[in-house]
Amino acid sequence: MPLSPATVADIQALMGRAGLTEGTLREQFVLGSGNGGQKINKTASAVRLTHLPTGLWVKVQRSRSREDNRWLARRALAERILEIRDGERSERQQEREKIRRQKRRRSRRQKARMLDDKARHAAKKAARRWSPEA
Repeated sequence: MPLSPATVADIQALMGRAGLTEGTLREQFVLGSGNGGQKINKTASAVRLTHLPTGLWVKVQRSRSREDNRWLARRALAERILEIRDGERSERQQEREKIRRQKRRRSRRQKARMLDDKARHAAKKAARRWSPEA
């Protein structure tokens, strides 16, 4: 499914913020890699986009559509330039960091505190239980 005109307009606005113009970009269509077999390995639908003044480049292969990958590469390059220039973190990087924080191990102190809280809560629930002897 092709990108919507609104998405393309958003990407163009992002490129404007990053100072990207079509004249400063070199676009190459390269063979994809990874899962997908013959269709991926024989068609040049992956896009390698290079920003000539900075030398930064991105390779995008999210879609089987070359046109979609062209716009997605422009968005990725603009995000990378803004990230370097302004210190802005891209949404994708923020999501990665959030997942990393969720997965990291707790410190011994945090773990001990959590286990104490659990034990206290279990004791409270046990005290509420009705027993036939009472």
